Amino acid sequence: MKTLKYLFLCISITLFTNCSDDDASEQITSIASEIFNIEAFGDSNIFGTIEYFKNSNSTITIEVNLVGTESNQFYPAKIAFDTAADYDGANSQVAINLVPIDGNSGKSRTTFSTLEDGTTISYEALLDFDGNIVINQSETSNVIVTQSDIGQNILTTNTFSYPLSEVDVSDISGTITFTERVNGEALAEISLVGSPEGGVHPAHIHSGSVATAPGAIAFTFNPVVSRISKTNVAQLDNGTPFGFDDVFTVNGYVNVHLSATNLGVILAQGNIGAN
Repeated sequence: MKTLKYLFLCISITLFTNCSDDDASEQITSIASEIFNIEAFGDSNIFGTIEYFKNSNSTITIEVNLVGTESNQFYPAKIAFDTAADYDGANSQVAINLVPIDGNSGKSRTTFSTLEDGTTISYEALLDFDGNIVINQSETSNVIVTQSDIGQNILTTNTFSYPLSEVDVSDISGTITFTERVNGEALAEISLVGSPEGGVHPAHIHSGSVATAPGAIAFTFNPVVSRISKTNVAQLDNGTPFGFDDVFTVNGYVNVHLSATNLGVILAQGNIGAN
């Protein structure tokens, strides 16, 4: 009888110990986190936050929290490579597909340790990632409701603007604003007033000043569509590095042209940098 009791006690201890080990191995905790704002795109009025969690098992959890979402609707979300200004819809490479946001709660959680191509990514690498988050209206719609730069592309508070005056067409003018990114590059935003809806207007930095124009094209912006253009600024057209700090000293001026086939008509123009 004593032998049976001893065996039963040993089996009980073994089972208890194994259960405790299993529970410990399955317990995943967050050991660090960072939270960032994500902005509404256009007039969607949908915005919120994206939060990264570093997990104890070397995985990463991304939690998206949005306000302004509609009930009973799901919003596809992804992290794409490069900046939001470089994003080109289906032509842009997806780095991470996120769990769609539930419109009822405005939330989603995605846990992962690799990118879509199988490359391992760490929490620290995600904080410095060259990418942007894109959230669409639905699975069947390419309409963007929320988009923001992440990682090294996040915008700082360092920003300055130059006026763009009317030239060949009356009542069209604007501004160009440069905002520094965490990595030292810049976002250039051209905003026009009075330009026609639906127009596509090439824009460049030319060498020299307005007084000595015309000058050679040094940098090409994304075209101004209707009234807005957004371009990442990292290097000149010839490959020379050109970031936020370089804009202050560049010997140049900006031209916004009527169209690709009529570059001779200038809608707006202004000196920048050293000029």
